[in-house]
Amino acid sequence: MRKVKKTTFSNFFTKSHSAIPYLCPMQKNAATVHVALPAMNERYYIEETLQCLQKQNLPDFHTWICVNQPESFWSHPEKRHICENNAITLELLQDYPLPNLHILDYSSPGHGWQEGKLGVGMARKTLKDQIMEEAADNDIIVSMDADTVFGENYLASVSELFRKNPDAMGLANPYYHPLVEDDHLNRAILRYEIYMRYYALNMRFTGTPYCFSPLGSAMAAPVRAVKKIGGITPKKSGEDFYFLQKLTKAGRVLRYNAEVVYPGTRASDRVFFGTGPAVIKGLAGQWSAYPLFNLNLFDDVRQTIELFPRQFEGPHPTPMDDFLKTHLRCNDIYEPLRKNHNNLNRFIKACHEKIDGLRILQFLKTSHNENPQPDEENLRKFYLRYFPVNGLEKQLNGLSFSLSDVEIIHKIRNFLFETELELQKNEATE
Repeated sequence: MRKVKKTTFSNFFTKSHSAIPYLCPMQKNAATVHVALPAMNERYYIEETLQCLQKQNLPDFHTWICVNQPESFWSHPEKRHICENNAITLELLQDYPLPNLHILDYSSPGHGWQEGKLGVGMARKTLKDQIMEEAADNDIIVSMDADTVFGENYLASVSELFRKNPDAMGLANPYYHPLVEDDHLNRAILRYEIYMRYYALNMRFTGTPYCFSPLGSAMAAPVRAVKKIGGITPKKSGEDFYFLQKLTKAGRVLRYNAEVVYPGTRASDRVFFGTGPAVIKGLAGQWSAYPLFNLNLFDDVRQTIELFPRQFEGPHPTPMDDFLKTHLRCNDIYEPLRKNHNNLNRFIKACHEKIDGLRILQFLKTSHNENPQPDEENLRKFYLRYFPVNGLEKQLNGLSFSLSDVEIIHKIRNFLFETELELQKNEATE
């Protein structure tokens, strides 16, 4: 590994989401923000992200960039272009005018990942582990991707959120995929974002605490919280989901920020699942892995959660029983929880930890596969139930994700984005 620090600086102009700048007076023992940014095959995207970092109005933050790929790529002709792209990225970073820049080289010959240590999850773990060696417990790690755009107040806003919420274990920051000039790509990213927001909103309405959208480009957590959950699990993909789930089990995860993050809108096969692969499948019309689940299935989850208090008294049937018995191989999953928790609130918390975000997603997928319903019809029913007056009634009645005008799908995405952001804001001010 090669580690380089840079301390020069120059200003670049980037648009800020917020018109009102954060004031960042120096405070005694103030938390330092550390940006953790993995980069593989990102030379033609990373500079826009770096320019956003240069424009931040938060002083003295650190940026950690892990340029990485498997060592074996150097000997595979079809992967060689990734190695060469990473080499150009490293060359760019060597003299890049950004203060407190730390470069972790897991890309140059002899420095790449060995077998068994692959994927963005390993890069995020390496970054967080390196940061935790030097950072204080109250410092903040901001997870980012190398194609992310954000306003000049973003890092200051994250710092301020944790200052005002010292008990918070993490942040799932609001996000919004910007559209590009390619309508086919826009249709795919809009369909994927609608899937994410539909899922997150319905999860919110069930009462589960796992109603976050896991994006590695839009997460943050204090160092103490990362240590408490044992760091990040180096999954090949989906590490952001497991990271936020562990933080949620450990305490409160914030879900609102006035500063929105704008992830890159593109197809990518750098990870095994997530936004990039979803867009690739979407461009080919393959959306079966990202369905808009039937509302009845979310009702089953909600009814099961509402019955947690009654489970404290003794066994009570729920709509998820058959699934839980099969997957957990236990006739009464609540019995051990009753024995270990004689307090109702602790018992309910234990129920949420047992029937967590992963378990709920598995239930939804299993049940959906048994009786799939059209995505457009499920979305229309969702609107009729929760937002009957929304200005999109006509468009929803004849909606086709593959045939409807992209502008119509864009309006649906925007409505869901604004709705979710408003709910998050109201929750934060309660």
